Amino acid sequence: MKVQHLILVATFFYLAYTELVNGQPRKDCQTRCGNVTIEYPFGTSPGCYYADDPSFNITCNEREELIFGGNKVINISHTELRVWNDISYACYDSEGNVTEGVSYSYSLANLSLSRNNKFTLVGCNAFALLSTTGARDYSTGCLSACDSPPAGNGDCNGEGCCRTDVYVPLDSIGFETRPSSYGNMTVTHDFNPCIYAFLAENGTFHFNASEDLKNLRNVKEFPVLLDWSIGNQTCDQVGNRSICGMNNSICVNSTRGTGYNCKCLEGFEGNPYLSNEKGCQDINECISTIHKHNCSDPRTCRNKDGGFDCKCRSGYRLDTTTMSCKRKDFGWATILLGTTIGFLSILLLITCVQQRMKRRKTAELRQKFFEQNGGGMLIQRLSGPGTPNANVKIFTEEGMKTSTNGYDQSRILGQGGQGTVYKGILPDNSIVAIKKARLGDNSQVEQFINEVLVLSQINHRNVVKLLGCCLETEVPLLVYEFINSGTLFDHLHGSLFGPSLTWEQRLRIAVEIGGTLAYLHSSASIPITHRDVKTANILLDENLTAKVADFGASRLIPMDKEQLTTMVQGTIGYLDPEYYHTGLLNEKSDVYSFGVVVMELLTGQKALCFERPQQSKHLVNYIASAMKENRLHEVIDEKVINEKNWKEIEEAVRVAMECTRVTGEERPLMKEVAAKLEGLTVTKAKHQWSDQYPGEVTENLVGVGILSEQGDTSSTGYDSIKNVASMHVAAGR
Repeated sequence: MKVQHLILVATFFYLAYTELVNGQPRKDCQTRCGNVTIEYPFGTSPGCYYADDPSFNITCNEREELIFGGNKVINISHTELRVWNDISYACYDSEGNVTEGVSYSYSLANLSLSRNNKFTLVGCNAFALLSTTGARDYSTGCLSACDSPPAGNGDCNGEGCCRTDVYVPLDSIGFETRPSSYGNMTVTHDFNPCIYAFLAENGTFHFNASEDLKNLRNVKEFPVLLDWSIGNQTCDQVGNRSICGMNNSICVNSTRGTGYNCKCLEGFEGNPYLSNEKGCQDINECISTIHKHNCSDPRTCRNKDGGFDCKCRSGYRLDTTTMSCKRKDFGWATILLGTTIGFLSILLLITCVQQRMKRRKTAELRQKFFEQNGGGMLIQRLSGPGTPNANVKIFTEEGMKTSTNGYDQSRILGQGGQGTVYKGILPDNSIVAIKKARLGDNSQVEQFINEVLVLSQINHRNVVKLLGCCLETEVPLLVYEFINSGTLFDHLHGSLFGPSLTWEQRLRIAVEIGGTLAYLHSSASIPITHRDVKTANILLDENLTAKVADFGASRLIPMDKEQLTTMVQGTIGYLDPEYYHTGLLNEKSDVYSFGVVVMELLTGQKALCFERPQQSKHLVNYIASAMKENRLHEVIDEKVINEKNWKEIEEAVRVAMECTRVTGEERPLMKEVAAKLEGLTVTKAKHQWSDQYPGEVTENLVGVGILSEQGDTSSTGYDSIKNVASMHVAAGR
């Protein structure tokens, strides 16, 4: 009997050893623990788990809980192990003292944390660390702050809850989570007595501020994903020595970065690591409720290894569109097919002809617009003598449409009386401003081309550069350099920018604008009157350098004329009262508008404000009244006043008042104004300015006519010479 027992024991161990060598578990291995299925290569005893790696040895305790590394296993998949993970926490009393808490450490064995986990901290004025141990230590953390209960739910955005990704080195053998407070917990104790830190599988924790900050310990644990793989070799390296079962499974390289996993072929299901009846078996799609066939008639479904076929009886064919059987009718089918092909061919030919005609018509229309907008004249002027410095690039309509994403609404930078300005991105990735003007008067094409050429030759650091134009559209498109820091109006009256401008910055901006206008009036090849000088037309770059823009209302004044009769254009509040009443344009109109801009810089007040008293709605009246009543300090922006600059401010006010005299003859020239302001940056003011232009302060009051005729901020009308609508030269933003 003893010999027989020895033989049986020897046989048992031999069979177990043979199965282990072949990479397969014993037939008597435990396959369930509680409600969890134990999937090979995991097992609970020798011979049942993959022998080359003890980390696949898991325990089923007396409570029928499957344990790995001290954690309860939820389920096992072919690449992942899902386990319960305890929460680390620390609790404080109302005086901020720690009353209880625990930090948990976990063993990873030869597995690794999946990237489908998140490290989460719940609490106010707290931080938490996730640290690993191994050949390379790794730590990551999270910080959360709040002094009152957060308003929203569901977002871990750093207020009451923060969440971060986890990238743990493969050679880590364990990890630990630790929460801690960094602030005064007495402030948050009533609604947040404890702070919590934990790992959780993506999508398993949703933050609820009203509940989680109070009692998250009602939840003891969260599921965590652990990645696993076989060995440390790739499929190519392991070759036919992999433990993947038989013919219906394949070896795939592990996504965790080391080793390999097994996978059933498409059309098969089961454990790809087994070669027995529990391994990858064919799915019978004809009867399966999960993997269903798509045959329209279930009676035609025929199962095969790795798939299925829909078999039709004799005389029928399978319609692969509907997966149904149709009667074969080769004669009619051929006729129908031929007719269909012929019809489609004719339709394709008609479509090609229509597309070609459409392209030709579009090309002809573009050429028509190009000539109508003065394209031929512009090319002739550019190639002829007289414009050696002109650098006008002619853009195509297709290029403009592409650069503005089809004139998309999101690309609009601004809209006004002169047209719409779009942000454009050229093929070289340079950013430009593209002005699409409103419909104008084609009779003024020559004047428009002249103005484009003149503006393109202006190479002044404080003038927005005109880069080119597109004449293939119904109205011309003008392309300008892109200035990215908003307008002077935005900086003075908006809320999108940082601290307000200092006195030095405002004075420098005034000097730059004044010098630019003086250049346009006196130094340009043909004098240019801007006609719409205002803070909204002064752009600022990243260095707060002023750039004069929007020449849409400008006029070129011939050298032999001091003034020009035009339709009245401009913006109420900045508009020269003399020009408003007479329609006679000269450079003194820009001087008046510039004076109002200087007043805005000094006071931080808008040019026209209906919230001020009746007689002070206009900024010129507002300052004139303050000077007359000896209370100038009350209207100057308090952010720029100090003991050292008051005399400079007073002198700047005098300059602005001289610029805004009602009669143009009594105003100084723009170059005189620019020189006076430039002098303020070098030396103290010399009180000689007012002597050159006699008159009382009260003469600066704006005529009643303008204020009583207020309407749209940008006036429109007809040219008093030609009695036709003007074509505007557009400006860039």
